[in-house]
Amino acid sequence: MDFSGKKVLVVGLARSGMAAIRVLKKLGAEVTLSESKKKEDIKEIDFLNENNVEIVGQDMAVFERDFDLVVKNPGVPYRSPMMEKLHERNIPVITEIELAYQVAKPQHYIAITGTNGKTTTSTLTYEILRRAFPGKAHLCGNIGIPLCEIVMENGLLEEGGHYIALEISNFQLVNIDKFRPEVATIINLTPDHIDFMGSLDNYYKSKTEVYRNMASNDVFLLNADDPVVKEYTDRYPVKCVKESFSTDSDNADCIAKDSYIEIKGEKIIPLDAIKIVGKHNLQNVMIAVSAAKAIGISNDVILDAVSSFKGVEHRIEFVREIGGVKYYNDSKGTNTDATITALKAFDRGVILLVGGFEKGLPMDEMKKHLGCVKKVIGFGACGTRLVHDLVGEGGIIVTTLDEAVAEANKIAESGDTVLLSPTTSSFDQYTCFEERGDHFKKIVNAL
Repeated sequence: MDFSGKKVLVVGLARSGMAAIRVLKKLGAEVTLSESKKKEDIKEIDFLNENNVEIVGQDMAVFERDFDLVVKNPGVPYRSPMMEKLHERNIPVITEIELAYQVAKPQHYIAITGTNGKTTTSTLTYEILRRAFPGKAHLCGNIGIPLCEIVMENGLLEEGGHYIALEISNFQLVNIDKFRPEVATIINLTPDHIDFMGSLDNYYKSKTEVYRNMASNDVFLLNADDPVVKEYTDRYPVKCVKESFSTDSDNADCIAKDSYIEIKGEKIIPLDAIKIVGKHNLQNVMIAVSAAKAIGISNDVILDAVSSFKGVEHRIEFVREIGGVKYYNDSKGTNTDATITALKAFDRGVILLVGGFEKGLPMDEMKKHLGCVKKVIGFGACGTRLVHDLVGEGGIIVTTLDEAVAEANKIAESGDTVLLSPTTSSFDQYTCFEERGDHFKKIVNAL
């Protein structure tokens, strides 16, 4: 698409909106920004004014105007009245990932989605890519770095052939059009984002968009252990090459066998090279290794990256040991399945800190995985509800994370583990899970 002179509305600023605006202005578009913040609160106001970006609010009159294209921030609900009005008027709506994909020269995209494990898998995939393709590997997407930003900073409007590990959320997949990765996976599917998507079926279906445009010679990595992934890949068929992975069976292309990760009978790397703990992390490594082999990276390069990889911040991150008590930060545990995964990494003596923004997720499945838990402490907006649903009168309820850590510190004994894995998002008391995790680490390090 030739953007010169085109009228483009960017809905929602943040980092991805700003990255999209920079791309659009470089390509000659006439850009209007629809933003809920007051102009005086927009820190990028000088750039926007200098580049003649019109700034408007988010009243419905804005969406009655004529635009050639709309670029939507992923955080704006796709079923909102604003988006419905644009749909009624047949004005195309995309996210910045789709914009970047359409305007950049052809690149090699490895797209990683799923409910949990995206960031660890994407980061390890990138660590392999950067060793294999120095100066031509990038990590971006839902991990916090917009693809448009990578395109601008690395000259990808003019240069192709780079390798991009792309963490992609359902928010970003909802509005794709032509985006096509060469390798993709849905790591797993468990309940999440029902508030945003309207139903669990909508949420699961949105994940299948990751492979909708893949060509016959592209590779989709299929989780052979996840029945929901099987159900939805059967319902919305994968039309490219399928290669499976399994931690539970030998009946898959990629398996753990005889102390090695094997792919189609070839020993790729020894299991003792993996530094990150838990069965879920073995699965994450399998995906990254399978993606690397799918694009022809050597076993030596893969081994170097995997053996050096110590995990990602805020994901079962070891913080400190005090008097024989270990403290772990799993602030990225923003749904029940993520917390269940964290609990599976421990055998006993877990003091579990849960709470935050109320997403309405049921606790029924998580109750089955409390065998290693010594005490549950709830904090934040939904702390009381979570404690009640998980353990009834047997838990402790406080207001803040500081109080939760203080209570845990009182009752913890040598050999115990204090685990922050909140089961929900942070927006009641923090701006993001990273801020919550950083606060937890600050509290623990001050003990």
